[in-house]
Parts: sequence; structure tokens; C-alpha cells
Amino acid sequence: MPEFFNVLPPDEARALLFEHLRAVLPAEIMATEDALGRVTATAVHSPQPLPAFRRSTMDGYAVRAKDTYGASEGLPAFLAVIGEVPMGQAAEVELGTGQATIVHTGGMIPATADAVVQIEHTQTMAGEMIPPFEIEVFKAVAVGQNVLQVGEDVALDAVVLPAGHLLRPQDLGGLLALGITEVSVSRQPSVGILATGDEVIPPQEMTGPGQIRDINSYTVAGVTQQAGGVPLLGGIVPDDLAALQAAAADMLARCDMLVMSAGSSVSVRDVTVEVVDRLGKPGVLLHGVATRPGKPTIVGVVDNKPVIGLPGNPVSAMVQFDMFGVPAIYRLQGVQTMPRRGRVWARLGQNIASESGREDYIPARLEEGEERLTAVPVFGKSNLIYTLVNADGLIKVPLNKGGLLAGEWVEVRLF
Repeated sequence: MPEFFNVLPPDEARALLFEHLRAVLPAEIMATEDALGRVTATAVHSPQPLPAFRRSTMDGYAVRAKDTYGASEGLPAFLAVIGEVPMGQAAEVELGTGQATIVHTGGMIPATADAVVQIEHTQTMAGEMIPPFEIEVFKAVAVGQNVLQVGEDVALDAVVLPAGHLLRPQDLGGLLALGITEVSVSRQPSVGILATGDEVIPPQEMTGPGQIRDINSYTVAGVTQQAGGVPLLGGIVPDDLAALQAAAADMLARCDMLVMSAGSSVSVRDVTVEVVDRLGKPGVLLHGVATRPGKPTIVGVVDNKPVIGLPGNPVSAMVQFDMFGVPAIYRLQGVQTMPRRGRVWARLGQNIASESGREDYIPARLEEGEERLTAVPVFGKSNLIYTLVNADGLIKVPLNKGGLLAGEWVEVRLF
């Protein structure tokens, strides 16, 4: 049996992939409200300052700050309230010395005012708050206090979002606040997915002796959708070089990325390496990653399209696709730095053995105690899908650490 060649640690393997992956997909215009999870194709500039007018951050009274200087509960300032600024309307009241006007949170303040006194720090001199009336002010305010200035949030023509930014709910809100109702985003990568193996059958069929249902196509498709890609299932290809070559070439021609599961281990029946090299240049970049599970993963690029060969075992396939397929999907959309993933810290529930020189990823279940989370490893062979189903995330054992001890704090990357 031949040996794995060019085995690299995961970080170096990803760097090698990115060196050969320079293409960013074309842009398309879409409604901002529908762009959640998409990636900006170009930098977005603000067409106006935000706020566009000076706004009150409190319910209270717009004042000239100097008219409140020295005010206290024992010696309040007396101001004449001469009007009110209705919400959604211009502040047309002009303030003179010792005057104020009613304002509401988010409302415009007059040009002649420079601060807002909170209503809690005042008291009316009469029963009804219908101007004109007088108030006592028990606390002085400084110039600009309780006021949002023009452009304080965003200046005119400022870059509000860079190119390659993954759009979140708050980003959509920020764009719409500026009246940006359409945004240029990168096209979502199409990911062709092939399952291989004479023993693999569709999930809808009843298994016979020696047969297993296709799992990997659907887990990879689900992860692809979560990362912003569009999966295209190409079905199951038998263990035949010509058949796999034809199917792979067809899928690669139709998609921006190709994923093949099984056929990556080093045996005489596994032909994925040969198929990838025949598809085009540069072909296979590496066959073997210093990880467990999933050491025999294949990483390649053909004509600026990533090609990933995953092990057949479902745990290995899902872990390795998350390590290489997901970053490739983001990179095709122009994302240079992977989005932050959900992570929690927990105490390790039991020892984890490992070997120095490789990264191990151990499925774990999180148990909530009175004072802390406990990460309980879910041990199982990499061909047992329910080790993932019964887990909440993955514990990473670092490359050069020979295992983890019960009671240690560990980081769990959530699914």
C-alpha cells in the first residue's frame, strides 16, 4: 500500500489551498432586506450622514446648556417652556435666554439648543405640561449632553462595510438606515457533490447485504448551505475510474467547486487522486492532513476551482469539509477572514488521549451544571454518524499536545 504524500498540518494545508485559489465569483445586485448571509462584493459607502439631524437621546427639554449651569436640587434653574417639537417634524422653535422646548427620544432639537435635560431632572411649576409653562431644573447639563450630533454614527461617504463582509442582521439594519435598499454581493458558489462506492445506495432504498446509505452527500450539502453555498447533488458513482472521471468532469464544468466523498484513502480501489489530477492544473495539492479523523483528505484546485476529496466515514467527511470546504466557499465569495464561529468554554469531563504531531477533533456533549458547563467526549469510530448526532460540538486537541486531562478548560466549537 502506498504512503500518504505531502501530509501537512491543517493551517498549512489551508494556506496552500488559498495560494492556488484566487478567483472571486462575479457580483450581483439584490435587495438589502434579502441579503442576510451574503458577502459584499464592493465596499459600501454612506450616501448621507447618520444621524442626518441632531436628535435627542432622552425624553425631556431641549435647552441652551449655559442656562442650566449651577443648577441643583437646592438651587434649581428656572426655564420657560415655550413649545414642543413633534416627532417626525422639523424643530422650528427658536430658544432665547432662559427658554426650553419639549423634545422626545429620537426627535429633532432646535438649532438654537445645544443640550437636552432629562425629564426626571425637572419639575413643572404648574399642573399641566401644555406650553407655555415653567420648569425647575435640578441638574446642569453640558453642551452636547443627551444629543446625537449629525454624522455621529456614520459620516457622509464613510465606508460602512468593506468588500468581502459577511452580512449580519445588524448590517442590514445599518444599510437600510442609510436608505441603501440594494447591495452588490458575490454570487453564491455552487458546490457539486459526488458520492462514490459500489456499496453506497440512495437513502430512499432498502439496504442489502454489504450496502450502506449515502450520508455524506446530505451532511456536506447542509454544511454548504450554512456557509452560503448552493449544493448540487450529483448522485452516487461506482468504483470505476472512467465513470468517476466523467462524473467529476461534468460536475466541475457546472459548478464552482467539487466535493467527492470516499475514494480518498490509499488503496488500489481508491482513484480520486488520479481523477483530480486528470481534471486539470494544478490538480492535487496534497493528499493527507495531520488530523484525526480524516487524515486521507485530498485537497486540490483545478482552474481556480477547489476540489476536495473526503474520506468515506461520515464523521471524517463532515469534520474535514468544515476544515477545508467551508473556508473555500467563503473565499470564493471574497471573504478573507473566516467568520467567528460559536464557541464555549467548558471543563473536560474525562481524559482524551492523542498523539503529538496531529490535531484531533473529538465530538462532545455539553452538560450544564450549577456553576459551569462540562464537555463530555462522545467517543466513537469515524464511520458512526451518531457520534455527531449526539454531540453539541467539537473539542480540538492542539497539534503538538499529547492529549487532554479531565478537569481542564477546553474550547468547544459548536455545530
